[in-house]
Amino acid sequence: MSGLNIKRLDSQLADFKAQMDKLLAWEAVSDEKVNNIVNEILTRVRNEGDSAVVEFTNRFDNTQAQSMADLEMSQERLQQALDNLPQDQRNALETAAERVRSYHERQKGESWQYTEADGTMLGQKVTPMDRVGLYVPGGKAAYPSSVIMNAMPAKVAGVEEIIMVVPTPGGEVNELVLAAACLSGVDRVFCVGGAQAVAALAYGTETVPQVDKIVGPGNIFVATAKRAVFGAVGIDMIAGPSEILVVCDGLTDPDWVAMDLFSQAEHDEDAQPILVTPDAEFIDKVEASIEKLLPTMERKEIIETSLRLRAALIKVTDMEEAIEVSNRIAPEHLELSVEDPEALLPKIRHAGAIFMGRFTAEALGDYCAGPNHVLPTSGTARFSSPLGVYDFQKRSSLIMFSDEGASEMGKVASVLARGESLTAHARSAEYRIKD
Repeated sequence: MSGLNIKRLDSQLADFKAQMDKLLAWEAVSDEKVNNIVNEILTRVRNEGDSAVVEFTNRFDNTQAQSMADLEMSQERLQQALDNLPQDQRNALETAAERVRSYHERQKGESWQYTEADGTMLGQKVTPMDRVGLYVPGGKAAYPSSVIMNAMPAKVAGVEEIIMVVPTPGGEVNELVLAAACLSGVDRVFCVGGAQAVAALAYGTETVPQVDKIVGPGNIFVATAKRAVFGAVGIDMIAGPSEILVVCDGLTDPDWVAMDLFSQAEHDEDAQPILVTPDAEFIDKVEASIEKLLPTMERKEIIETSLRLRAALIKVTDMEEAIEVSNRIAPEHLELSVEDPEALLPKIRHAGAIFMGRFTAEALGDYCAGPNHVLPTSGTARFSSPLGVYDFQKRSSLIMFSDEGASEMGKVASVLARGESLTAHARSAEYRIKD
């Protein structure tokens, strides 16, 4: 029916599993050329510091910086961006920031300890990281929402210093991004992007301080650089393209569902929008809505490519099977566009964020619902979680033995250490054993 030829899959067909595997195959592997470029940039920034960062920024972003001083934004400049925003934009940004802060306050891990009968104390001390780096895409692809989502949990965790890097290609500065940085409590902002920004954060330069962790999305060069510096610093994740899975009972307005699919498809050509429903007629209705609404979209070429290459309309036998398919996909965004989403919730095992009910558009989660929009992609929700306060805190174990506890556990440690032929371990514990 559709000129787009969106893939249709049916769980009853013999090759369904193979079709699903093909649909979900995504290799975000950098090619050798990208790796070589990134490695050269990392090496030079590590060895030459500021001068290499300035050189690469002028080359790749078409800027004319003489030194890093030309590439740093003052706090006054950030405040000015916030003060000069149109009132409706400022109100929206403040509302979103407050909701994100309020949600993340509830995630704070607290230190704890307990004392055993013999007086031995055990516990865990939770401390924030000292300094984190926040990568924000710049130029045309500017996301103030990303600033809030990455900076706010770090702030709530108690991180002392947040360093933001954002490219300004051709000197193009996004005022909303700067305003969001001001509102989120970002401490320093450098107008630097690409692998050189990641290298500066990971290794430190004369001007850019070294951070403990780098978070935030970027292009293939940024993702490759983050992967390469992991170990020297922590990173949040290597994110793949955005995905949405709408599980629908066939009773939601098909225009709503079509637009929800578009909302992820418009991110980029590799984004993946999927509909799963037991209602074959509903698939036809959604496809008709797609045909009708696509010409009205500003980013229709991007949406069309995403729909043609990576989308799927999947027919299943019932809602039970719809949830099975969802768990197989482990989507970044899962919409349960059904009458009673809470009834399905216990069966869902893998999803980055779960949007429950017909009125909960995924787009609300991107901006102002409160939970984080930095989510695991490409099936990694099987073992990963959304970005949160816990990503900016670390845990230290606390152990304080009483003399009695040291004596009793020393006997246990001694036996185990000698069993491993580690005599110094054994004798160290044995010194504390009472006669």
